[in-house]
Amino acid sequence: MNKMKINLWILNTLSTTLILLMAGPIYAQSLSDISFGTDETFEVVTWNIEWFPKNGTATADSVGRIIEFLDVDVLGLQEIDDTTPFRQVTNNVPGYELFIAEGWFGGLAYVYKTGTVNIQSIYKIYEGSPFWNAFPRSPLVMELTFMGEEIVVINNHFKCCGNGILDMGNSSDEEYRRYEASSLLKEYIDTNFPSSRVIVLGDLNDILTDNYANNVFKVFLEDPTNFRFADEEIASGASTGWSYPGWPSHIDHILITNELFGDLSNPGAEVATIKVDDFMSGGFSSYDYYISDHRPVGMKIQVTPASLGFVEGSNTHIEIFPNPTTGQVSIDLTQCNAPTELNITDVHGKSIYTMRCPIGEVIDLNVEGPAGIYLVSLESGDTKSVTRLIKE
Repeated sequence: MNKMKINLWILNTLSTTLILLMAGPIYAQSLSDISFGTDETFEVVTWNIEWFPKNGTATADSVGRIIEFLDVDVLGLQEIDDTTPFRQVTNNVPGYELFIAEGWFGGLAYVYKTGTVNIQSIYKIYEGSPFWNAFPRSPLVMELTFMGEEIVVINNHFKCCGNGILDMGNSSDEEYRRYEASSLLKEYIDTNFPSSRVIVLGDLNDILTDNYANNVFKVFLEDPTNFRFADEEIASGASTGWSYPGWPSHIDHILITNELFGDLSNPGAEVATIKVDDFMSGGFSSYDYYISDHRPVGMKIQVTPASLGFVEGSNTHIEIFPNPTTGQVSIDLTQCNAPTELNITDVHGKSIYTMRCPIGEVIDLNVEGPAGIYLVSLESGDTKSVTRLIKE
């Protein structure tokens, strides 16, 4: 058998195998083996289910089982194309209700557990024509209480595509449109929820690990005292854990405000890409064929009563010069009133420098790494302060 015939035989065998996998049962172990929610934690999941129902009743049946066995408090969904079968799906999942706005809404919806979540209000923002460039699908806000604690969730589906270059002078540039959406969301949160627990989630259609010049999320990354991507470790980790294997890339995100930083540090907290495809015969090929090209991304946290929340203040003071810098900096700690731990990280959390500092010193050091934003933090006891350092 010559090389061409061998290659054709391999191709035909693979094609036949894939067809058989798709034609047969779509479950490997069982979707009932999926689990994420617990009785002790608040769970929120973002999931683009790719123009539901992607493959008719097989899709509907599978999605219903996934929602049931995930057992989470809130799902923020994107790309629901046909609302009628989706309403039927959620009606058959005990203990859950669905919210979908009437009329064209770009497929955004919430599914939530009625026994744990008390809805205060659900509404759209940035829905007028002046905002269509940034938001082809208006963000959907849910204000809720969980165990008496107030939480705000904002579901999004940003504009897709682009060339990876953020063109700040071009309003039609896809990256700029995502940057504009990020900026408007930050403005809305800063103005309307300055001291609330806020979760921004959705298919944000871009990666967190772009360099600073081309990073569409830079407005959040520049404000680490108030905002953090809960899924940043996934984004900077192995591609096997990413939410969009077809590219592959990680473009489905969960962003939190500082009021949730402490909750994310509590025991039992977790942020994960939920690999539903591991529970289906044929793996991701079957999952993609029957359900979606995106995996869900979830966060679960133990919610601390607001009166006992994370202390994010400071009895310390940081002065850095020069800032911006080309690398060599002096950090003046003479105003600190207690022994302090100094940490420098990049915006993705990678440690650059750590040391324990006595009171009243000026530290000279060289910041290694490429140009961009670095975060200088001082921690003393239960207080913490963060200052931005720009390396040119």
